[in-house]
Parts: sequence; structure tokens; C-alpha cells
Amino acid sequence: MLFGYKPSKMEVDSVMASVQQSQLGISLDKFLNLMSTKKTAQLYHSEARHLFTAFDMQCKGFLSLEDFKRAFRIVVPKLPERTIVEAFREVDQDSDGHISFKEFESAMNYGQDNLSALPFT
Repeated sequence: MLFGYKPSKMEVDSVMASVQQSQLGISLDKFLNLMSTKKTAQLYHSEARHLFTAFDMQCKGFLSLEDFKRAFRIVVPKLPERTIVEAFREVDQDSDGHISFKEFESAMNYGQDNLSALPFT
């Protein structure tokens, strides 16, 4: 808590499970490594939220196909519209015609196995 984060009981249990039973605690190096990993995961989530909010210009809480096209035209102006539509369909996991933050974050995390395997995420 001194570092501005209060871990849940599950997070504390996860960390303590990684400590060898013969030890009385956790080494400073291991603690700093775990906290650094947690901070990285938090920053990644924050960046995904910031991008989603930037693309959701009308503050609807989801991205429509038009929002998605607009964002891609800004970021990659020469990308064919067909590719954008295919990407939208891939990210729209429940096929409701909207991309929720959860779907957006899942797409942003695609291939980020090292973050999804963290005990704190």
C-alpha cells in the first residue's frame, strides 16, 4: 500500500504461493520484480482505455463500424476499407455490430501472452 496500490487477497495469496515455504518472506528483488510486472500490466490497460476513448469520439461506450473506419483512416489512411471491415468483424467477438471496451482490450492484448500470464492481471 505504500507504493499506491492495495493488492486484493487473491493477489497476495498468489504472490505468497510463489515464495518457498522455508523462507520467512519474499526477497526485495523478487518483490520489486513482481511490482514492476504489475505496474506494466496497469500501464498497458490504461493505454488501451485511452485509445478506446480517443476512438469513441461521441462517448457512446462502444465503437461502431464508422468509428472504427474513422480511427483507421487517421492511423493508416491507405488501408483498404475491406481490410478495416474484416478487422472490425474479427474484434466484434459477439457480432452485435459494436466493439465494447472489453472486445477492444482483448484485441489489443492479442499475442501478449506474457501479460495475460501475470498473477495480478
